[in-house]
Amino acid sequence: MHFKSILVLGAGRSSSALINYLQQQASINNWQLTVGDFDQAAAKERIGNADFAKAIRFDIADQDASRLVIEQADVVVSLMPAHLHPQVARICLEQKKHLLTASYVSEEMKSLQDEAASKGLLFLNECGLDPGIDHMSAMQVIDKIKGLGGKLYSFESFTGGLISPDTDLENPWRYKFTWNPRNVVMAGQSTAKFLQDGRFKFIPYQQLFRRTTSVHVPGAGDFEGYANRDSLKYLETYGLDGIKTMLRGTLRNKGYCSAWNILVQLGCCDDSFQMEGVGQMSHVDFLSTFLEAGFGKSAEEKVASMFKLSSGSEELKRLSWSGLFSSEKIGISQGTPAQVLEHILNKKWKLQIGDRDFIVMWHRFRYEIDGKRKEIQAYLTTTGDDENNTAMAKTVGLPLAIAAKLLLQGKIKSRGVLIPVTKEIYEPILAELGEQGIRLTEVEKNL
Repeated sequence: MHFKSILVLGAGRSSSALINYLQQQASINNWQLTVGDFDQAAAKERIGNADFAKAIRFDIADQDASRLVIEQADVVVSLMPAHLHPQVARICLEQKKHLLTASYVSEEMKSLQDEAASKGLLFLNECGLDPGIDHMSAMQVIDKIKGLGGKLYSFESFTGGLISPDTDLENPWRYKFTWNPRNVVMAGQSTAKFLQDGRFKFIPYQQLFRRTTSVHVPGAGDFEGYANRDSLKYLETYGLDGIKTMLRGTLRNKGYCSAWNILVQLGCCDDSFQMEGVGQMSHVDFLSTFLEAGFGKSAEEKVASMFKLSSGSEELKRLSWSGLFSSEKIGISQGTPAQVLEHILNKKWKLQIGDRDFIVMWHRFRYEIDGKRKEIQAYLTTTGDDENNTAMAKTVGLPLAIAAKLLLQGKIKSRGVLIPVTKEIYEPILAELGEQGIRLTEVEKNL
């Protein structure tokens, strides 16, 4: 008898909810779950003593061993770094296995469309939080509006992974690393492209954190959003050709962007060169390498002068709290500016015991129907249980896990390289997420 098998690749911080869910489903449906990670101990820790599950060491660089592992699976769920997905995908094609990821569809992944479809395989991407739940919840409302005969003229969507109001009360950023720290440090390093009032808008990286959008989420408060890399590519995906405004972005608590902008302008987020002398540097030495020379002034005073800040400004408070003016040694021997900054920030921005994260998602749809203009705001908030069972892990992992279950149950028939924007995929996933307490609230009004 053939036992259906799910292979999860990656046992990092976003994997806990996904693995827990799939362990339960494996027990109910008599499936086999295998969790593979470069660090086998991490995989073992995730599965515990659960029946129907095993942990293995997985290294995609060992192609022969990877083939043997993937060959035994029916569905592969990859939580590995996005740049490794095409390698996994090529083996999945060769072995005729389905593949699910939470990552953006790369051009390399797109190029596999015809072969995946011809082999009857589903390569489902962007099925996490953002991208993922944002797509599914947006399409649900867009399809509803179109079904009523409405015509959309504006769509805005913002999502943020933050910390809950009761976590780290002294933290002026109201932010910690709840996702891959490198992705946070490298965020926005290409030009943002979107539509606003019928005009194309382009924001280069050096301006991105100065040009923010204010967003109010009922019950959660006021936030600021910065534009994601390319909103325009979703015009066709969402079926919104002819719309006047199309903007997707990332949410942060107020004040975050102006402080982060200082690090961007100084060059601390640069990943293009290796720094010399890192092993001997303190935190403030690192920051000072990007500041003008000048005797008699502290690094903090130089930053204040360069960015025209008062001595007690909120921006300086955030930089100081993060330890960037500290004489503490960095603690690594080499790295790019971005890598060094990530290492410094991680000392204060890593989730600690008892910390809880907080997810906020907000959509605004404006449309015309029967000669009237209307607006729907849809919003979602969810809070993590602790530093391990995070809201980020739930909202990234559960959509993927539910999709894997539906696929094994034969309830998803679509094939090819896809994202979850069709009713066949988004309706059952959103319905089950709602049962788990992850749902958007909709508020409609006349304009």
